Amino acid sequence: MNDMPQMGMGTFRLEGSQARQAVVDALSVGFRHIDTAQFYGNESEVGDAIQTSGLSRSDIFVTTKVWYESLGEDQFMASVHESLEKLKLEYVDLLLIHWPYPGDDITLESYLGRLKQVKELGLARHIGVSNFTIDQLDQAEKVLGKGELYTNQIELHPFMQNRAVVEACREKDIKITAYMPFAVGKVMKDDTLISIGAKYDASPAQVVLSWMEKRHIYAIPSSTSKTHLAENLAYGGVQLSEEDLTAIDELDNGERIVDPDFAPKWD
Repeated sequence: MNDMPQMGMGTFRLEGSQARQAVVDALSVGFRHIDTAQFYGNESEVGDAIQTSGLSRSDIFVTTKVWYESLGEDQFMASVHESLEKLKLEYVDLLLIHWPYPGDDITLESYLGRLKQVKELGLARHIGVSNFTIDQLDQAEKVLGKGELYTNQIELHPFMQNRAVVEACREKDIKITAYMPFAVGKVMKDDTLISIGAKYDASPAQVVLSWMEKRHIYAIPSSTSKTHLAENLAYGGVQLSEEDLTAIDELDNGERIVDPDFAPKWD
């Protein structure tokens, strides 16, 4: 599969047999993009699920991410080979830098160079970043050249729409991938999203996913429920009006959920 599907299945916080079963279920209901990371500690389970799915490798788009503690010269390539071994794959479709390196002993230029090398070796078909600021995207484009970064995966949901970063990505032709698209369940309790959903006999989650597609934002929601996975995948049946889209746009209040102490200075 050459292009990243509009929606993938996120696996953050899924562990052990729960992670394996959730990915098995996701693939069985029709998901074709699975997103994992070294830090999640579930690459082996994701790999098991892919192996047993019966799907051919070319039908599945797999993303993983290099943790910031593995960005140094000694660890980077070894960590990628370890990820591939756990995933039981010869290559990933997309390899991301999970977080920009927070210290000054490893330069952005050096680890992006290593990222590009992974692609040149055929171990990743596309490369990208996650949690990068506008300034870091500018730097990355200088290092890698235009068109090399496939996506910037960022926190994005109706309450935190990250518009400045989205605009910067659009200008650079970098796809925007939203993690935590449901704001850890907060969208399910929002009156605006509930009322829009009621008009279409749709869940607030389906409403959010339909809004994201209209706004050209890719999404990787996470779920352990096969029913919810199937519902998420069926969001395409919800055709939002311009009025609905505007109402969701207006929910933005800058409410950031993910802000670890090693995060960059956000835009």
